[in-house]
Amino acid sequence: MIHTRIFGDIEVDANKIITFDGGIIGFPELKRFMLIHDRENEKKHISWLQSIDEPDFAMPVIDPLKLVEDYNPIVEDELLSGLGKLLPEEMLGLVTMTIPKDITKMTVNLKAPIIINAASLKAGQIIVDDEKYVVRYPIYDILKSKKEG
Repeated sequence: MIHTRIFGDIEVDANKIITFDGGIIGFPELKRFMLIHDRENEKKHISWLQSIDEPDFAMPVIDPLKLVEDYNPIVEDELLSGLGKLLPEEMLGLVTMTIPKDITKMTVNLKAPIIINAASLKAGQIIVDDEKYVVRYPIYDILKSKKEG
């Protein structure tokens, strides 16, 4: 059990701990996380990457394909080598979200996706070397149109 700032007390399932050997950008010391889904708001597609090492730290994440249908950054194989054998059906890609007080200014970071090997539960955050993917990609209008549609 850990006590989190956002979710209160939650039970940690050791079989579902995602390990970032290199930590995440800005927080290299945080290496163990769990992915929390909001079952009450499934249609929002937002999940949370909750740190086990620092229970006060959690960040919202989303599948980039829910926002940018042609999101397909080219990534050097060596950047993913620490994740074990990656099969397409076992790979989960997520991007971090920034949700300011003015939610109309909500963005995602398409430049630094998180790749999770669902089989090994190894993960890494990588930097994409492609100028078409930006650090602050606005998503409010996209999410609003999906909600209305």
